[in-house]
Amino acid sequence: MGTAFKLAIRNLVGAGLRTWLNVIVLSFAFLAIIWMKGLMIGWEAQARRDTVEWQLGEGQYWHQEYDPYDPFSLDESHGPVPDGLIPGTIDGSVSPSLIVQGTLFPNGRMLSVMVHGVDPDQKVLKLPASALDTVFAYTIPAVVGNSEAKSLGVAVGDKVTLRWRDKNGMFDVKDIQIVDVFACNVPETETGKIYIPIEELSEMIAVTNEATIITISSLNDADMDFTGWVFKSQNELTEELDRIMNTEMIGQSVFYIILVLLAMLGIYDTQVLSIFRRQKEIGTYIALGYTRKEVVGLFTIEGTMHSFLAIVVATVYGLPLLIWNRKVGITMPIDTSDFGISMAQTIYPVYNTGLILGTIVLVIAITIVTSYWPSRKIAKMNPTEALKGKVQ
Repeated sequence: MGTAFKLAIRNLVGAGLRTWLNVIVLSFAFLAIIWMKGLMIGWEAQARRDTVEWQLGEGQYWHQEYDPYDPFSLDESHGPVPDGLIPGTIDGSVSPSLIVQGTLFPNGRMLSVMVHGVDPDQKVLKLPASALDTVFAYTIPAVVGNSEAKSLGVAVGDKVTLRWRDKNGMFDVKDIQIVDVFACNVPETETGKIYIPIEELSEMIAVTNEATIITISSLNDADMDFTGWVFKSQNELTEELDRIMNTEMIGQSVFYIILVLLAMLGIYDTQVLSIFRRQKEIGTYIALGYTRKEVVGLFTIEGTMHSFLAIVVATVYGLPLLIWNRKVGITMPIDTSDFGISMAQTIYPVYNTGLILGTIVLVIAITIVTSYWPSRKIAKMNPTEALKGKVQ
């Protein structure tokens, strides 16, 4: 085996430019796979973290009638906060949210919004609810997301008329005043929503201590059985995000396959050409006592060495690039809030040990198969004819 490695290295060095062209192409494919996969892992990690911090907490209790895809269910989808969660609402570790459908009239327009009543003292989510702890004589304090503020055409200090309907079906109107505009990476937290104090909203629709969604910050409050409430875990609430990421992974896999096939095609062609040009050498090996399997193994090792050289080359020029990229990230050239999915403006790739080792094993395994496939022809060669350099 040691002799085979020495011969393989000598033959690769002797091939000169052809070897290094294959190695460079293979190293590029290796590096591109790690970079793109790391970018996806980083995006997914950031999206999940932002979604949890801005919207989900450690889980949520939904009123049994609540359907996020049916705004007409909001009239009936709220109820009293369970007694077991009331202590958490006092210390801010549990955040009840009352949701009502409303209509805003900014600058002579009419826009439908979801009015979320939240506790200004909540500590579960990153939502700047503390800004709602403001008292106005004739207006209601409100905070909106950056994208919603652009849609409404409002800024901090502006007043907008809000219309809503109470539990008895009666319409009423009142002005709200924007006290803060926040930016986050979770469109569902911003788009089509405004946030006002939950006590104000409860008074507006004539209810007391009721909520539509209750977000918790500790798993100690999870999976309690409260009549009229359904618990949703983080995994359930992030299913849609997981489906989006899996779809993106599939799309990237096509690119991976193309990169690997291009690199493997170069190695395959090199092996075929090498066998064709080195028939006398093959015949000499067999005449010297090498078995056909040993000669096939020699050419297989020779082809596989391309992948090891590619890993070394990719490490030399790729490792500094990956470290730098992990530090500075990838900044999107356009506003990611317009994408409709959770995405940070700057994505930081994540390169873990499993990703790197998995890619190395994948590249080496494919290289072995690609090197062995054309080398099988050697087993069918006639040593005498091979020594004469005749094609079989």
